[in-house]
Amino acid sequence: MSGKINRRNFIAQSGMATAGIALSPLMQSFANTATKPQQMNTFENAQTHSRFRPKHKAGFGGVAIGNGFNVNPDIECLQSLEAAWDAGVRYFDTSPWYGLGISERRMGTFLRNKNREEFTLSTKVGRILKPHENFKPTQAIWEGKLEFSYEYDYSAAGVRKSVEDSINRLGVSSIDIVFIHDLSPDNGDMKEDWVKYFEIAQKGAMPELTKMREEGLIKAWGFGVNTIEPILKTIEVADPDIFLSATQYSIIKHEDDLNLVFPKCAERDISIVVGAPLNAGFLAGKNRYDYGGEFPAGVKEKLAAIELIAKRHQVDVRTAALQFAAAPEVVSAVIPGAHTVQQAKENAKSLLEDKIPSGFWTELKEQKLILEHAPVPSA
Repeated sequence: MSGKINRRNFIAQSGMATAGIALSPLMQSFANTATKPQQMNTFENAQTHSRFRPKHKAGFGGVAIGNGFNVNPDIECLQSLEAAWDAGVRYFDTSPWYGLGISERRMGTFLRNKNREEFTLSTKVGRILKPHENFKPTQAIWEGKLEFSYEYDYSAAGVRKSVEDSINRLGVSSIDIVFIHDLSPDNGDMKEDWVKYFEIAQKGAMPELTKMREEGLIKAWGFGVNTIEPILKTIEVADPDIFLSATQYSIIKHEDDLNLVFPKCAERDISIVVGAPLNAGFLAGKNRYDYGGEFPAGVKEKLAAIELIAKRHQVDVRTAALQFAAAPEVVSAVIPGAHTVQQAKENAKSLLEDKIPSGFWTELKEQKLILEHAPVPSA
């Protein structure tokens, strides 16, 4: 074997051992509360594409279990992951940024006892975590005590280190998908300088991730961002497989992704993971939109109009939002977050079980609440 493969195996094995030792008391407590596996619908993608796609469309986003918006107990987060698994969810997304390592550690605690062949796992690169007691980031949604700060690194060596660090935090043998994270004009740390970071990534992170894919260390890579500009730019200059487009494709807001991003991706057989399909809880009743700040003009009124039509057709808005996000062929997964068992069950039920009458979608289009050419699920 080559030195790279030996190194990879060593990293994977040491990561699993480290996670097991550090978290074994928590896992024992969790094991006593976990439910038994059940027969379920897993909403599988057709495996007929030239690029890797998650096998299952129903996913789980890791923001909430990283103490996004609230401090959430370990056991509650683990139980929510188990509830999602029991309901058929088999794609799990996380990031070093989510709680500065908290989300990865919790997700790894859960996944390390699952059959590695049964699930797809993605994480992100671009931030290297550094020990920093009681770190308090600006412009972040993480609550509770943080033990790490971060620095940006989109170099080739930086993404290698980030993937190795994530494997150790997760305690799993491999990562399937790696997203270059938050390299975007909406990043408050970068603002207009995001283009400079992009140039670094174009010379460093992007070719290195392509190399890692060719080596078999990962199966796919792309960007995980909240705006469309980096996605369109990356398609022009690199060879990505998949993008995590967050906050850009929902029943409330979908014009840019549908008209600009999806056609470009389809031309290259690149797929989309829809992040924040509920606009960070807005479509599930939370008094917030996306990741903070003011509500955009008209979104509350648009939601109220959708709710009226949903009531007439006896449709749950959460269900409509998640199924709308999953409908386009270019979409390979939808990853709503959850930190409670109830949230996880409701998300899975909405994606995997509930049916929506075609008249609901017809009326939304007649009222111009969704675009006429937007794909919708069949009844």
